[in-house]
Amino acid sequence: MLLTTLGQKMDLAGSLGVDLFAALNFDAEMAAMEAADFIGRLCRAEVRTIAVGEDWRFGRGRSGDVAFLQSESHRHGFRLVAVPPVMAEGDRISSTRIRQAIRDGNLAAAERMLGRAHAVRGEVLKGARLGRQLGFPTANLSVAELQVPPDGVWVVRARVNHGDWMPAVANLGLRPTIEGEQQRLLEVHVLDFSGDLYGCDIEVEFVRHLRGERKFSGLDELKAAIAVDAAAAREHFAGRAAS
Repeated sequence: MLLTTLGQKMDLAGSLGVDLFAALNFDAEMAAMEAADFIGRLCRAEVRTIAVGEDWRFGRGRSGDVAFLQSESHRHGFRLVAVPPVMAEGDRISSTRIRQAIRDGNLAAAERMLGRAHAVRGEVLKGARLGRQLGFPTANLSVAELQVPPDGVWVVRARVNHGDWMPAVANLGLRPTIEGEQQRLLEVHVLDFSGDLYGCDIEVEFVRHLRGERKFSGLDELKAAIAVDAAAAREHFAGRAAS
């Protein structure tokens, strides 16, 4: 599961002062490439510094390591920076550990390890417009490949096309009240927003879990529950503004 999309990685790198971001297509050809061939191809450009984790391995059969890079740095003329593990609460921070914290709903721990709040991003999908019929239009985002917290209703913040963050409430899950639903979706209702979001890029930051996902007896009961959830989200953001 992805912690960040490629677009999010580019934006995060840009926020750190990176002017050029080049993503390599890791395909079968690259996976079969020997470590020396990979470095040789990389150094066709004017590479001044290569920074990696001190236990990073690369190349066919994971044959390349920091010692190999150190020897190649003399041949190709680049500076090597080997970064030691980053620790949190006595344990090493890893993508596996961060994913587990998010799966457990421990977003505070995930934020401490990431150095930022966890957010997911994607394109708004066209849906059946059920939310609009219920009076709560939603922007739907597929999360099939994204690491998300436990299913249920969440207070979230959302921003569209890199705009300002807006208060919102969202349902994450399989929508058990709606017959035939099998795809996990994140349905985001942006509070006090009107407009067509189809095809837009939306980023959603999870703030607080309100309740688990439930199956309701019908659309009227579902509509009433959404109203309660939206009111709880409004109260949450009003409280933060007051403080």
